[in-house]
Amino acid sequence: MKLYLVPTPIGNLKDITFRAIEVLKDVDLILAEDTRTSGKLLKHFEISTHMQSHHMHNEHKTVNHLVEKLKSGVTIAVISDAGTPAISDPGFLLVRACVENGIEVDCLPGATAFVPALVNSGLPNDKFVFEGFLPVKKGRQTRLLLLAEETRTIIFYESPHKLVKTLGHFCEYFGDDRLVSVSRELTKLYEETIRGTAKEVLEHYTNKPPKGEIVIVVGGKQK
Repeated sequence: MKLYLVPTPIGNLKDITFRAIEVLKDVDLILAEDTRTSGKLLKHFEISTHMQSHHMHNEHKTVNHLVEKLKSGVTIAVISDAGTPAISDPGFLLVRACVENGIEVDCLPGATAFVPALVNSGLPNDKFVFEGFLPVKKGRQTRLLLLAEETRTIIFYESPHKLVKTLGHFCEYFGDDRLVSVSRELTKLYEETIRGTAKEVLEHYTNKPPKGEIVIVVGGKQK
């Protein structure tokens, strides 16, 4: 009766741990955000454990059933498409239910996108705030106004087609001279990090539309 949260590579398959492979082979069931994406990973590492989908559209409906399976003695591992489950991905609801029902939860250490983006940004990383994705519409302005006063380094996730818009909002709410670092395609062949002021980074990506997974690191407001 145990739930494992298993980080998977964010790009480079060599970033998976020996322990992660061992757990994925030993558990009775793997819950995957996208079984097609995870199927390629499992095939690469010769993992034949049964897998079923567990994503943001069905996790509310399946939590109680999964808790009962765990209580019956089944061991389950949760994986997302990339990185650590429950960090801007499914996982939290099941973990909370397990804690409430006295089921042991074990989260393995491993890949997550925001840590390397933060560390290589050159911005202070002794104190930071992880924001994940900003609200798309409702609440976005309110959130930006609040974050404009944040003195700690701030970390965001963003999709490539929204990056320019978001950088424009940073210029508007945080100021053109706020320091920003954008890491793209971390651990992959075309990995890059662009650093500068909000205005400079906005100009770069306005002229060179981005592709791939993106992490934005923003310096806090100077006291």
